[in-house]
Amino acid sequence: MSITIYHNPDCGTSRNTLAMIRQSGVEPTVIEYLRTPPSRETLKQLITAMGVPVRALLREKGTPYNELRLADPKWTDDELLDFMMAHPILINRPIVVTPKGTRLCRPSEAVVDLLNNPVGRFVKEDGEVVEIN
Repeated sequence: MSITIYHNPDCGTSRNTLAMIRQSGVEPTVIEYLRTPPSRETLKQLITAMGVPVRALLREKGTPYNELRLADPKWTDDELLDFMMAHPILINRPIVVTPKGTRLCRPSEAVVDLLNNPVGRFVKEDGEVVEIN
């Protein structure tokens, strides 16, 4: 199974998601999106594949979201994409792409439905146990 994860190694949720993918027996293609941001077209494709509005992919915490006043509904989808292109940290993560679908995996266990062989038990970095049925 081919899996791609748009990953931020400084993010615990992203690290947990990556570990769950690897624990399932797959070595994914890891794109550190802050070093190698997706193109505008790729980002649009990811949003379309997830079936979410552009605004749903905006990250607020630890970003210039408030400074840029992105909560204001006046911003169009194209303008929001412009902001994400200028400030990739605004792109929420991790985004996982598999043949089963594309999803923003927050919380990290949202990746389970995208895996062929999810492992039955996973312990997150914070000690929380995820039981997979």
